[in-house]
Amino acid sequence: MGQGRLPALRGLGCCVLLLLLVLLGGSGSPGTTPPPRGPWAEEQGAVPERGQWGRARYEALKKHLGAVSALSKQYWQYVACKVWQEGCEAEEKEREERESSWSFPLVGQDYLEILSALYCSFGKCCETGDCRIINNITGLEADLGGQLHGQHLAKQVVVRAVQGFLQNPRPQKALVLSFHGWSGTGKNFVARMVASHLYQDGLKSDCVRVFVSLLHFPHHNYVDSYKAQLQRQISETLQRCRQPLLIFDEAEKLHSSLLDAIKPFMAHHNTDLQRSIFLFLSNLGGNTINEVALDFWRAGRAREEISMELLEPRLRLELQEAAENSYAHSHLLRENLVDFVVPFLPLEYHHVKLCARDAFLARGLPYTEATLDEVAQMMVFVPKEEKLFSAQGCKSVPQRINYFLP
Repeated sequence: MGQGRLPALRGLGCCVLLLLLVLLGGSGSPGTTPPPRGPWAEEQGAVPERGQWGRARYEALKKHLGAVSALSKQYWQYVACKVWQEGCEAEEKEREERESSWSFPLVGQDYLEILSALYCSFGKCCETGDCRIINNITGLEADLGGQLHGQHLAKQVVVRAVQGFLQNPRPQKALVLSFHGWSGTGKNFVARMVASHLYQDGLKSDCVRVFVSLLHFPHHNYVDSYKAQLQRQISETLQRCRQPLLIFDEAEKLHSSLLDAIKPFMAHHNTDLQRSIFLFLSNLGGNTINEVALDFWRAGRAREEISMELLEPRLRLELQEAAENSYAHSHLLRENLVDFVVPFLPLEYHHVKLCARDAFLARGLPYTEATLDEVAQMMVFVPKEEKLFSAQGCKSVPQRINYFLP
Protein backbone atom coordinates (compact mmCIF):
# COMPACT_ATOMS: atom_id res chain seq x y z
CA MET A 1 0.00 0.00 0.00
CA GLY A 2 1.17 3.59 -0.65
CA GLN A 3 2.36 5.91 2.06
CA GLY A 4 -0.79 8.00 1.74
CA ARG A 5 -2.84 5.06 3.00
CA LEU A 6 -0.88 4.51 6.20
CA PRO A 7 -2.41 7.43 8.17
CA ALA A 8 -5.89 6.31 7.11
CA LEU A 9 -5.16 2.75 8.29
CA ARG A 10 -3.76 3.95 11.60
CA GLY A 11 -6.82 6.12 12.24
CA LEU A 12 -9.11 3.32 11.17
CA GLY A 13 -7.25 0.89 13.42
CA CYS A 14 -7.96 3.10 16.42
CA CYS A 15 -11.67 3.17 15.54
CA VAL A 16 -11.78 -0.61 15.09
CA LEU A 17 -10.01 -1.35 18.38
CA LEU A 18 -12.22 1.11 20.25
CA LEU A 19 -15.36 -0.44 18.82
CA LEU A 20 -14.08 -3.92 19.66
CA LEU A 21 -13.61 -2.93 23.28
CA VAL A 22 -17.19 -1.71 23.37
CA LEU A 23 -18.57 -4.78 21.58
CA LEU A 24 -16.55 -7.33 23.50
CA GLY A 25 -16.76 -5.65 26.91
CA GLY A 26 -15.54 -7.13 30.19
CA SER A 27 -16.11 -10.62 31.51
CA GLY A 28 -16.72 -9.98 35.16
CA SER A 29 -19.98 -9.87 36.98
CA PRO A 30 -21.76 -6.53 36.98
CA GLY A 31 -20.74 -4.33 39.86
CA THR A 32 -17.80 -6.57 40.80
CA THR A 33 -14.46 -4.88 41.41
CA PRO A 34 -11.61 -6.94 39.95
CA PRO A 35 -8.83 -7.93 42.33
CA PRO A 36 -5.56 -5.99 42.18
CA ARG A 37 -2.94 -7.42 39.83
CA GLY A 38 0.66 -6.68 39.04
CA PRO A 39 1.39 -5.00 35.72
CA TRP A 40 3.43 -7.94 34.39
CA ALA A 41 1.32 -10.79 35.72
CA GLU A 42 -0.03 -11.93 32.34
CA GLU A 43 3.31 -11.58 30.57
CA GLN A 44 4.90 -13.93 33.13
CA GLY A 45 2.08 -16.42 32.64
CA ALA A 46 0.78 -16.02 36.19
CA VAL A 47 -2.90 -16.58 36.76
CA PRO A 48 -4.18 -14.97 39.96
CA GLU A 49 -5.32 -17.54 42.43
CA ARG A 50 -8.62 -15.88 43.12
CA GLY A 51 -10.89 -18.79 42.47
CA GLN A 52 -13.02 -19.50 39.45
CA TRP A 53 -13.70 -15.80 38.81
CA GLY A 54 -10.06 -15.03 38.10
CA ARG A 55 -9.55 -18.06 35.84
CA ALA A 56 -12.78 -17.35 33.91
CA ARG A 57 -11.69 -13.79 33.25
CA TYR A 58 -8.25 -14.94 32.15
CA GLU A 59 -9.69 -17.46 29.71
CA ALA A 60 -12.15 -14.90 28.36
CA LEU A 61 -9.35 -12.41 27.81
CA LYS A 62 -7.36 -14.98 25.84
CA LYS A 63 -10.37 -15.56 23.59
CA HIS A 64 -10.89 -11.82 23.14
CA LEU A 65 -7.29 -11.33 22.03
CA GLY A 66 -7.63 -14.21 19.58
CA ALA A 67 -10.78 -12.65 18.17
CA VAL A 68 -9.09 -9.28 17.72
CA SER A 69 -6.16 -10.85 15.88
CA ALA A 70 -8.39 -12.86 13.56
CA LEU A 71 -10.75 -9.98 12.90
CA SER A 72 -7.96 -7.49 12.18
CA LYS A 73 -6.44 -9.64 9.43
CA GLN A 74 -9.78 -10.26 7.77
CA TYR A 75 -10.95 -6.69 8.10
CA TRP A 76 -7.81 -5.15 6.56
CA GLN A 77 -8.21 -7.47 3.59
CA TYR A 78 -11.86 -6.47 3.33
CA VAL A 79 -11.02 -2.75 3.39
CA ALA A 80 -8.20 -3.11 0.84
CA CYS A 81 -10.53 -4.96 -1.51
CA LYS A 82 -13.53 -2.65 -1.15
CA VAL A 83 -11.73 0.69 -0.96
CA TRP A 84 -8.59 0.25 -3.04
CA GLN A 85 -9.66 -2.79 -5.13
CA GLU A 86 -6.50 -4.64 -4.11
CA GLY A 87 -6.30 -8.28 -3.07
CA CYS A 88 -9.93 -9.01 -3.91
CA GLU A 89 -9.17 -12.47 -5.27
CA ALA A 90 -7.26 -13.46 -2.12
CA GLU A 91 -9.99 -12.02 0.08
CA GLU A 92 -12.68 -13.96 -1.78
CA LYS A 93 -10.71 -17.22 -1.54
CA GLU A 94 -10.14 -16.84 2.19
CA ARG A 95 -13.76 -15.93 2.70
CA GLU A 96 -14.87 -19.18 1.05
CA GLU A 97 -12.44 -21.20 3.16
CA ARG A 98 -13.61 -19.46 6.30
CA GLU A 99 -17.26 -20.12 5.55
CA SER A 100 -16.58 -23.85 4.99
CA SER A 101 -14.18 -24.64 7.83
CA TRP A 102 -13.64 -21.73 10.21
CA SER A 103 -15.31 -18.76 11.87
CA PHE A 104 -14.28 -16.04 14.29
CA PRO A 105 -14.15 -17.38 17.85
CA LEU A 106 -16.13 -14.53 19.39
CA VAL A 107 -16.71 -11.99 16.68
CA GLY A 108 -18.88 -13.27 13.86
CA GLN A 109 -19.45 -11.99 10.33
CA ASP A 110 -22.18 -9.68 11.65
CA TYR A 111 -19.59 -7.71 13.59
CA LEU A 112 -17.44 -7.48 10.46
CA GLU A 113 -20.37 -5.89 8.68
CA ILE A 114 -20.87 -3.51 11.61
CA LEU A 115 -17.25 -2.42 11.42
CA SER A 116 -17.55 -2.01 7.67
CA ALA A 117 -20.57 0.24 8.17
CA LEU A 118 -18.59 2.22 10.74
CA TYR A 119 -15.80 2.84 8.24
CA CYS A 120 -18.39 3.73 5.62
CA SER A 121 -19.56 6.58 7.83
CA PHE A 122 -16.03 8.02 7.79
CA GLY A 123 -14.90 7.23 4.24
CA LYS A 124 -16.23 6.75 0.75
CA CYS A 125 -16.54 3.00 0.76
CA CYS A 126 -20.06 2.83 -0.66
CA GLU A 127 -19.94 2.05 -4.35
CA THR A 128 -22.65 4.58 -5.20
CA GLY A 129 -21.62 7.25 -2.71
CA ASP A 130 -25.12 7.11 -1.23
CA CYS A 131 -23.80 6.67 2.30
CA ARG A 132 -22.61 10.29 2.09
CA ILE A 133 -26.09 11.73 1.37
CA ILE A 134 -27.45 13.45 4.50
CA ASN A 135 -30.33 15.69 3.26
CA ASN A 136 -30.23 17.96 6.30
CA ILE A 137 -33.15 20.24 5.41
CA THR A 138 -33.44 21.54 8.99
CA GLY A 139 -29.81 22.63 8.92
CA LEU A 140 -30.23 24.17 5.47
CA GLU A 141 -33.18 26.25 6.64
CA ALA A 142 -31.36 27.35 9.80
CA ASP A 143 -28.16 28.36 8.00
CA LEU A 144 -30.00 30.19 5.25
CA GLY A 145 -31.90 32.07 7.95
CA GLY A 146 -28.74 33.05 9.79
CA GLN A 147 -26.18 33.57 7.03
CA LEU A 148 -28.05 34.65 3.89
CA HIS A 149 -28.84 38.35 4.26
CA GLY A 150 -31.58 40.30 2.52
CA GLN A 151 -33.00 37.35 0.56
CA HIS A 152 -36.31 36.36 2.12
CA LEU A 153 -37.67 35.09 -1.22
CA ALA A 154 -34.67 32.87 -1.95
CA LYS A 155 -34.81 31.36 1.55
CA GLN A 156 -38.46 30.42 1.21
CA VAL A 157 -38.35 29.08 -2.34
CA VAL A 158 -35.16 27.03 -2.04
CA VAL A 159 -36.09 25.30 1.22
CA ARG A 160 -39.65 24.50 0.17
CA ALA A 161 -38.66 23.35 -3.33
CA VAL A 162 -35.85 21.05 -2.18
CA GLN A 163 -37.79 19.64 0.77
CA GLY A 164 -40.90 18.95 -1.30
CA PHE A 165 -38.87 17.30 -4.05
CA LEU A 166 -36.99 14.99 -1.66
CA GLN A 167 -40.21 14.00 0.10
CA ASN A 168 -41.97 13.10 -3.17
CA PRO A 169 -41.94 9.29 -3.42
CA ARG A 170 -42.08 9.31 -7.24
CA PRO A 171 -40.90 12.58 -8.82
CA GLN A 172 -41.77 12.77 -12.50
CA LYS A 173 -38.77 14.90 -13.48
CA ALA A 174 -35.63 16.43 -12.10
CA LEU A 175 -35.90 19.46 -9.82
CA VAL A 176 -34.68 22.52 -11.75
CA LEU A 177 -34.06 25.82 -9.96
CA SER A 178 -32.90 28.93 -11.77
CA PHE A 179 -31.22 31.61 -9.60
CA HIS A 180 -31.32 35.19 -10.92
CA GLY A 181 -29.94 38.51 -9.72
CA TRP A 182 -26.93 40.76 -9.65
CA SER A 183 -23.49 39.42 -8.94
CA GLY A 184 -22.67 39.18 -5.24
CA THR A 185 -26.26 38.78 -4.03
CA GLY A 186 -25.80 35.19 -2.81
CA LYS A 187 -26.49 32.81 -5.72
CA ASN A 188 -23.21 30.90 -5.41
CA PHE A 189 -23.45 31.05 -1.63
CA VAL A 190 -26.85 29.32 -1.66
CA ALA A 191 -25.66 26.71 -4.18
CA ARG A 192 -22.72 25.84 -1.90
CA MET A 193 -25.01 25.70 1.11
CA VAL A 194 -27.44 23.35 -0.65
CA ALA A 195 -24.54 21.04 -1.49
CA SER A 196 -23.14 21.11 2.05
CA HIS A 197 -26.51 20.20 3.61
CA LEU A 198 -27.49 17.50 1.12
CA TYR A 199 -24.09 15.79 1.08
CA GLN A 200 -21.62 15.16 3.86
CA ASP A 201 -18.74 16.12 1.54
CA GLY A 202 -20.45 19.23 0.14
CA LEU A 203 -19.09 20.39 -3.21
CA LYS A 204 -16.38 17.71 -2.97
CA SER A 205 -18.97 14.94 -3.06
CA ASP A 206 -18.88 12.51 -5.96
CA CYS A 207 -22.60 13.26 -6.34
CA VAL A 208 -22.00 16.97 -7.08
CA ARG A 209 -20.73 18.44 -10.35
CA VAL A 210 -20.12 22.15 -10.92
CA PHE A 211 -19.78 23.63 -14.40
CA VAL A 212 -18.75 27.25 -15.03
CA SER A 213 -19.55 28.27 -18.58
CA LEU A 214 -16.52 30.41 -19.40
CA LEU A 215 -14.16 28.07 -17.51
CA HIS A 216 -15.29 24.68 -18.78
CA PHE A 217 -16.66 25.69 -22.20
CA PRO A 218 -14.63 28.74 -23.24
CA HIS A 219 -14.38 28.23 -27.03
CA HIS A 220 -17.41 27.90 -29.30
CA ASN A 221 -15.23 26.20 -31.91
CA TYR A 222 -15.06 23.14 -29.69
CA VAL A 223 -18.71 23.01 -28.73
CA ASP A 224 -19.21 19.54 -30.23
CA SER A 225 -16.40 18.17 -28.08
CA TYR A 226 -17.81 19.97 -25.03
CA LYS A 227 -21.25 18.50 -25.71
CA ALA A 228 -20.00 14.91 -25.78
CA GLN A 229 -17.90 15.49 -22.69
CA LEU A 230 -20.79 17.09 -20.80
CA GLN A 231 -23.20 14.26 -21.64
CA ARG A 232 -20.65 11.68 -20.53
CA GLN A 233 -19.95 13.45 -17.22
CA ILE A 234 -23.64 13.85 -16.40
CA SER A 235 -24.35 10.21 -17.29
CA GLU A 236 -21.50 9.00 -15.10
CA THR A 237 -22.74 11.10 -12.18
CA LEU A 238 -26.29 9.78 -12.54
CA GLN A 239 -25.04 6.19 -12.66
CA ARG A 240 -22.85 6.67 -9.61
CA CYS A 241 -25.36 8.46 -7.39
CA ARG A 242 -29.09 8.14 -6.89
CA GLN A 243 -29.30 11.85 -5.95
CA PRO A 244 -26.96 13.93 -8.12
CA LEU A 245 -26.64 17.71 -7.87
CA LEU A 246 -25.53 19.54 -11.03
CA ILE A 247 -24.70 23.25 -10.82
CA PHE A 248 -24.26 25.50 -13.87
CA ASP A 249 -22.72 28.88 -13.09
CA GLU A 250 -22.87 31.74 -15.61
CA ALA A 251 -25.77 29.86 -17.16
CA GLU A 252 -26.66 32.74 -19.47
CA LYS A 253 -23.40 32.07 -21.34
CA LEU A 254 -24.17 28.41 -22.08
CA HIS A 255 -24.15 27.60 -25.79
CA SER A 256 -27.45 26.32 -27.18
CA SER A 257 -25.82 23.00 -28.20
CA LEU A 258 -24.70 22.44 -24.63
CA LEU A 259 -28.18 23.15 -23.40
CA ASP A 260 -29.50 20.53 -25.82
CA ALA A 261 -27.12 18.06 -24.20
CA ILE A 262 -28.53 18.83 -20.76
CA LYS A 263 -32.26 18.88 -21.51
CA PRO A 264 -32.86 15.11 -21.72
CA PHE A 265 -31.51 14.65 -18.20
CA MET A 266 -33.88 17.29 -16.83
CA ALA A 267 -37.03 16.13 -18.56
CA HIS A 268 -37.44 12.65 -17.13
CA HIS A 269 -35.81 10.24 -14.71
CA ASN A 270 -34.35 6.94 -15.78
CA THR A 271 -35.59 5.28 -12.59
CA ASP A 272 -38.24 6.04 -10.01
CA LEU A 273 -35.60 6.09 -7.27
CA GLN A 274 -33.38 8.73 -8.86
CA ARG A 275 -33.68 12.35 -7.77
CA SER A 276 -31.62 14.73 -9.91
CA ILE A 277 -31.31 18.39 -8.91
CA PHE A 278 -30.18 21.07 -11.37
CA LEU A 279 -29.20 24.60 -10.29
CA PHE A 280 -28.68 27.32 -12.91
CA LEU A 281 -27.02 30.55 -11.74
CA SER A 282 -27.48 33.60 -13.92
CA ASN A 283 -27.17 37.40 -13.80
CA LEU A 284 -30.14 37.70 -16.16
CA GLY A 285 -33.21 39.30 -14.65
CA GLY A 286 -31.25 41.54 -12.32
CA ASN A 287 -32.64 44.73 -13.82
CA THR A 288 -36.27 43.72 -13.25
CA ILE A 289 -35.55 42.52 -9.71
CA ASN A 290 -33.78 45.77 -8.86
CA GLU A 291 -36.56 47.92 -10.32
CA VAL A 292 -39.16 46.21 -8.17
CA ALA A 293 -36.99 46.60 -5.05
CA LEU A 294 -36.39 50.27 -5.84
CA ASP A 295 -40.10 50.93 -6.39
CA PHE A 296 -40.88 49.43 -2.99
CA TRP A 297 -38.23 51.59 -1.32
CA ARG A 298 -39.49 54.77 -2.97
CA ALA A 299 -43.03 53.92 -1.86
CA GLY A 300 -41.82 53.52 1.71
CA ARG A 301 -42.58 49.79 1.77
CA ALA A 302 -40.33 47.16 3.30
CA ARG A 303 -38.51 44.88 0.89
CA GLU A 304 -39.87 41.92 2.86
CA GLU A 305 -43.28 42.80 1.42
CA ILE A 306 -42.08 41.83 -2.07
CA SER A 307 -43.80 38.56 -2.94
CA MET A 308 -43.17 35.88 -5.52
CA GLU A 309 -46.67 36.50 -6.92
CA LEU A 310 -45.67 40.07 -7.73
CA LEU A 311 -42.08 39.57 -8.87
CA GLU A 312 -42.06 36.23 -10.70
CA PRO A 313 -44.32 37.20 -13.67
CA ARG A 314 -42.22 40.30 -14.39
CA LEU A 315 -39.01 38.30 -14.03
CA ARG A 316 -40.18 35.56 -16.38
CA LEU A 317 -41.16 38.19 -18.95
CA GLU A 318 -37.63 39.63 -18.96
CA LEU A 319 -36.12 36.17 -19.24
CA GLN A 320 -38.33 35.28 -22.21
CA GLU A 321 -37.23 38.46 -23.92
CA ALA A 322 -33.66 37.39 -23.28
CA ALA A 323 -34.40 34.13 -25.07
CA GLU A 324 -35.12 36.10 -28.23
CA ASN A 325 -31.64 37.63 -27.93
CA SER A 326 -29.94 34.19 -28.15
CA TYR A 327 -29.66 33.52 -24.43
CA ALA A 328 -30.05 29.75 -24.66
CA HIS A 329 -30.59 29.28 -20.94
CA SER A 330 -33.78 31.31 -21.10
CA HIS A 331 -35.36 28.81 -23.50
CA LEU A 332 -35.70 26.43 -20.54
CA LEU A 333 -38.59 28.58 -19.34
CA ARG A 334 -40.45 28.30 -22.61
CA GLU A 335 -40.13 24.54 -22.52
CA ASN A 336 -41.38 24.42 -18.91
CA LEU A 337 -38.24 22.69 -17.66
CA VAL A 338 -37.57 25.26 -14.89
CA ASP A 339 -39.65 24.50 -11.81
CA PHE A 340 -38.81 27.61 -9.80
CA VAL A 341 -37.34 30.96 -10.78
CA VAL A 342 -35.54 32.21 -7.67
CA PRO A 343 -34.98 35.99 -7.47
CA PHE A 344 -32.08 37.45 -5.48
CA LEU A 345 -32.75 41.03 -4.40
CA PRO A 346 -30.05 43.74 -4.48
CA LEU A 347 -28.27 44.23 -1.15
CA GLU A 348 -28.49 47.44 0.86
CA TYR A 349 -25.99 49.13 3.18
CA HIS A 350 -26.98 47.23 6.32
CA HIS A 351 -26.78 43.92 4.46
CA VAL A 352 -23.19 44.70 3.48
CA LYS A 353 -22.40 45.37 7.13
CA LEU A 354 -23.78 41.95 8.05
CA CYS A 355 -21.59 40.36 5.38
CA ALA A 356 -18.59 42.20 6.80
CA ARG A 357 -19.41 40.95 10.28
CA ASP A 358 -19.60 37.38 8.99
CA ALA A 359 -16.24 37.80 7.25
CA PHE A 360 -14.57 39.01 10.45
CA LEU A 361 -16.09 36.16 12.45
CA ALA A 362 -15.07 33.57 9.86
CA ARG A 363 -11.43 34.62 10.28
CA GLY A 364 -11.62 35.00 14.04
CA LEU A 365 -10.86 38.72 13.86
CA PRO A 366 -12.22 41.40 16.24
CA TYR A 367 -14.41 44.17 14.88
CA THR A 368 -16.46 47.17 15.94
CA GLU A 369 -19.53 48.83 14.48
CA ALA A 370 -17.27 51.60 13.24
CA THR A 371 -15.13 49.03 11.42
CA LEU A 372 -18.19 47.48 9.77
CA ASP A 373 -19.27 50.96 8.63
CA GLU A 374 -15.84 51.56 7.14
CA VAL A 375 -16.02 48.33 5.16
CA ALA A 376 -19.51 49.15 3.86
CA GLN A 377 -18.48 52.67 2.88
CA MET A 378 -15.74 51.25 0.66
CA MET A 379 -18.39 49.69 -1.61
CA VAL A 380 -20.04 51.40 -4.58
CA PHE A 381 -23.79 52.04 -4.24
CA VAL A 382 -26.34 52.75 -6.97
CA PRO A 383 -28.53 54.38 -8.37
CA LYS A 384 -26.57 57.59 -8.50
CA GLU A 385 -29.27 59.59 -6.72
CA GLU A 386 -30.36 57.20 -3.97
CA LYS A 387 -27.11 55.19 -3.53
CA LEU A 388 -29.26 52.39 -2.18
CA PHE A 389 -27.93 49.09 -3.56
CA SER A 390 -24.39 47.73 -3.47
CA ALA A 391 -23.21 47.37 -7.07
CA GLN A 392 -21.03 44.38 -6.10
CA GLY A 393 -23.36 42.96 -3.49
CA CYS A 394 -21.16 41.29 -0.88
CA LYS A 395 -18.79 39.72 -3.38
CA SER A 396 -15.62 41.65 -2.47
CA VAL A 397 -16.32 42.14 1.23
CA PRO A 398 -13.96 39.35 2.46
CA GLN A 399 -11.10 41.02 0.57
CA ARG A 400 -11.95 44.45 1.94
CA ILE A 401 -11.37 43.46 5.54
CA ASN A 402 -7.70 42.86 4.72
CA TYR A 403 -7.27 46.64 4.99
CA PHE A 404 -8.09 46.41 8.67
CA LEU A 405 -5.63 43.71 9.64
CA PRO A 406 -2.94 44.73 12.15
